[in-house]
Amino acid sequence: MKQIIHRAAAITATLCVATFFSSTLLVELFGSIEAIRQVKSLIVFPGLFILVPAIALTGATGLSLAKQRSGRIINRKKKRMPFIAMNGVFILIPAAIFLNQWATEGYLDTPFYLLQAAELIAGAVNLVLMAMNIIDGKKFTHKKR
Repeated sequence: MKQIIHRAAAITATLCVATFFSSTLLVELFGSIEAIRQVKSLIVFPGLFILVPAIALTGATGLSLAKQRSGRIINRKKKRMPFIAMNGVFILIPAAIFLNQWATEGYLDTPFYLLQAAELIAGAVNLVLMAMNIIDGKKFTHKKR
């Protein structure tokens, strides 16, 4: 059961990050100012209220499952998780909140776009690391069978 919860939470978190990343890119390239405001608002709520528990659940169940296991694949996943968490806590969540606030107030200026660029880079890094963890998780469960 723990493996099913872990898998569902990991997929949910990865899909959230991918959705935030792609919607941000698309709205910045093709959307109006109002569309940018709407996307920034949706990323904060309900987006973060889905993403944060999904990442926490992924981490908690992953640590619990890893206690009983060892090996190269598990070690790689364990090494990636602190980067994913720090990136989220120190860059992605604050950036989402600030960008939403600035967009709501109409401050779509240089600081907004610099922070937006940092958020996109951090989001891309997290997306790659999360995808690598999913791929390693599939290898591990496939190997186990």
